[in-house]
Amino acid sequence: MEQRIQLSDHFGFGRLIRFTIPSILMMIFTSIYGVVDGYFVSNFVGKTPFAAVNFIMPFLMVVGAMGFMFGTGGSALIARIMGEGRREKAQEIFSLLIAATVVSGLVIAVISILFLPQIASFLGAKGEMRADCIRYGRIILVALPFLMLQYAFGSLSVTAEKPKLGLIVTIISGVLNMTGDVLFMGVFHWGIAGAAMATAMGQIIGGTIPLVYFLRKNSSLRLRRPKWDGGALRRACTNGVSELMSSISMSIVGMLYNAQLMRYAGENGVAAYGTIMYVDFIFLAIFIGYATGVAPVISYHYGAGNKKELNNLLKRSVVLIAAASLSMLLLSEVMAAPLAAIFVGYDAGLLDMTVHAYSIYAVSFLFCGFSIFSSAFFTALGDGLTSALIAFLRTLVFESASVIILPLLLGLNGIWGAIIVAECMSVTVSVIFLVAKRKRYQYF
Repeated sequence: MEQRIQLSDHFGFGRLIRFTIPSILMMIFTSIYGVVDGYFVSNFVGKTPFAAVNFIMPFLMVVGAMGFMFGTGGSALIARIMGEGRREKAQEIFSLLIAATVVSGLVIAVISILFLPQIASFLGAKGEMRADCIRYGRIILVALPFLMLQYAFGSLSVTAEKPKLGLIVTIISGVLNMTGDVLFMGVFHWGIAGAAMATAMGQIIGGTIPLVYFLRKNSSLRLRRPKWDGGALRRACTNGVSELMSSISMSIVGMLYNAQLMRYAGENGVAAYGTIMYVDFIFLAIFIGYATGVAPVISYHYGAGNKKELNNLLKRSVVLIAAASLSMLLLSEVMAAPLAAIFVGYDAGLLDMTVHAYSIYAVSFLFCGFSIFSSAFFTALGDGLTSALIAFLRTLVFESASVIILPLLLGLNGIWGAIIVAECMSVTVSVIFLVAKRKRYQYF
């Protein structure tokens, strides 16, 4: 029987891959069932509802991002405390963070549902697209507390040395989502409301299973009655703000892309961008999943004062990310046409635009993994400010500036190529921070 991997172990390439692969697969499956939603909406409901889903999705990602903040920031804090040998304190903070996630989810869901029509109008949705945005968004928001729980448990279950739990939960919720898509849209013909109901059903199950698990099972972390600790909650939120900032920034940038594409290419441009994003989510999921999986290990060894293992984790992570980046670039260039045809093969003009756009956009995979890992690395060390700066500059500053300026010079191609310029600049910033902070954290 294979020995269970613990946070305190030494990690070679094999052990590192085995420990992080559940988190990677979890993020991939999460992205895949989002892709399935897009496929069914595009092929069974139509181009306008498909554009509406992509139009409102950035906002839905923003409101769900609090779950990432509690999960990643709390995971780093809890793992570091576990590395210091304070298990009881780790249990208390774990329970407090889950309670905070539930309360925040309920409050945000109610406010968002009430003001969604105004939000859709503010973003620029009109007519039938606006109606579809409101219909889809309100159903999804009902399940928001569960989605935030699923996001939080995705990181915290790794810290609890249960990395496979998140994967199992994601598979179950994903299968339910895809089954719901087939039934609600393909059989019952409920349209965009059916897509939202299928997604919400998967999210409710995805948040409930780990909640029940940590209430009943004996593990290194277990839910108990929450005990207020404002300092710990503040540290977790401050440390996890980079993930919140990253999600918010990505959503704002997504809205900016949609606005620019409506100006330069109309509804077809938004649909093409939506298709690229579905594929992009799957590839980025590999980097995000790896960062989620390795972060608690980094936090534990930092808390334990094991600088040699920190150096080992950093070096091996850079090698793995470089290999994955090159593989993704090659695969995406080869698969651009087949992947685009899955979503928009019914429209020849839209298909040509999507294939051309994706062949440019895919070059960014060569650079983005390093920036994603660097941000997560500093979160794991408890340096939320540096992590947030990397995330903030990468998306909100560099990519926003690129998507505004480059189209003035290159037209529509400038929009598709904006991500490449932004990722190159982000890698430069990440390297500067890693070199500048090396003496403080002693990772090399």
